[in-house]
Amino acid sequence: MPAAETVDAYLATLPGKTRRLGPGEWGVTVEPDSADGWPLDIGIRVTDGLLRAQAFVTGHDGMLDPWLFLNWNRETRFVRFGCARNGDVWIHADLPAAAIEARAVDRLLGLVVEGATLARRYAAEACAARPSAS
Repeated sequence: MPAAETVDAYLATLPGKTRRLGPGEWGVTVEPDSADGWPLDIGIRVTDGLLRAQAFVTGHDGMLDPWLFLNWNRETRFVRFGCARNGDVWIHADLPAAAIEARAVDRLLGLVVEGATLARRYAAEACAARPSAS
C-alpha cells in the first residue's frame, strides 16, 4: 500500500480531529487531555520519499536553555527538536516512506506527542522559575 494510503487509513482510526490538507498532507489535533493539558497540532506529509511530521512546541522565552534541546536530540530516535529564527521550538520527525505501515505511523506520532509533551513541561517549569520583578 502506498504511504499516503497507509497514513489515510491510520488517521481514520484516530479519535479527535484529523483533516486532509492536500495530496499527501494531513493535520491532526491532539486534545489537551491526551497531551498533558495543551492541544497539539501536528502537520504530517509524505514528500521526497519521507513521512514527515512536525508540531509547534513552545514560543521563544529567554528562560529556556536551547542547549538542552540539542542534548535531547542526541538521545532521541526518529524525532528531533529545532528552533525557528525567532526562537520558537518545534519538534520534527521523519521515516522513509517505503517503510511505512500503520504501526510505524503510530510509533512516529506517539514519539512526536511524547517529545512535545516533555518539552512543554520543561518550558512551563523553566518559565515558572523566572525571578519576580520586584
